[in-house]
Amino acid sequence: MKNTSFFVRAGADDGPEEQDGRQAGLLLKTRPKNKKPALYKVLLLNDDYTPMEFVVHVLERFFSKNRMEATDIMMHVHRRGVGVCGVYTHEIAETKVTQVMDFARANEQPLQCVMEEE
Repeated sequence: MKNTSFFVRAGADDGPEEQDGRQAGLLLKTRPKNKKPALYKVLLLNDDYTPMEFVVHVLERFFSKNRMEATDIMMHVHRRGVGVCGVYTHEIAETKVTQVMDFARANEQPLQCVMEEE
């Protein structure tokens, strides 16, 4: 976060001059410049073993996709080898990846989920 200060100088008629010729001024409140957080894509990777219905269920459960959206993403992953589930801040993306991987392992599925910076 970068801070920017604003300094208002008094004009010749506005206030007293210092003894060394500098003019008196007023330092106004500092306003921080906020930087937007980096975003990360959460990706599902295709494999030859995870059932399509399981992938649709994962998309509905962890990414709040409706049946149509989840099916479209699942087919994209199936055809192209990889598909975007969503774009999130680092912490949320990391949590989603962990949730999907834990759920897949608990259900003995080899589904892979990763994240990459957008």
